[in-house]
Amino acid sequence: RLQLLESGGDSVQSGGSLILSCVASGRTVSGDEAYSMVWFRQGPGKKREGVAGVEYQGQPVYADSVKGRFVASQDNAKKTLYLRMNNLAPEDTAMYICAADVLCSAAKMVDGSCIPGYWGQGTQVTVSS
Repeated sequence: RLQLLESGGDSVQSGGSLILSCVASGRTVSGDEAYSMVWFRQGPGKKREGVAGVEYQGQPVYADSVKGRFVASQDNAKKTLYLRMNNLAPEDTAMYICAADVLCSAAKMVDGSCIPGYWGQGTQVTVSS
């Protein structure tokens, strides 16, 4: 089964930057390797929301709340999804969770219209003011 392992979470001050990584290993149930990967986040007392991701073909997608501050990228050879987060603010404090799916596009996963089938455990990001 496809497994996703996140890393890079940390505690930073407002205005700081972090880079998160998500490494995929194993195989999807169907054996299809053409899956898209995305980042979700869930802050304290908040609903989970899509943040950013990369389509299998390579196009990045972003939620409006992070456009211009976060950059999603992917290294297909390393099966790794990255999220560079700049100008972090306290409202970015959350557990950041990597997800993937073969049938869902990254855009539909980020906007919540398609639920991914594979999830990581998350990495915590805490931003202090």
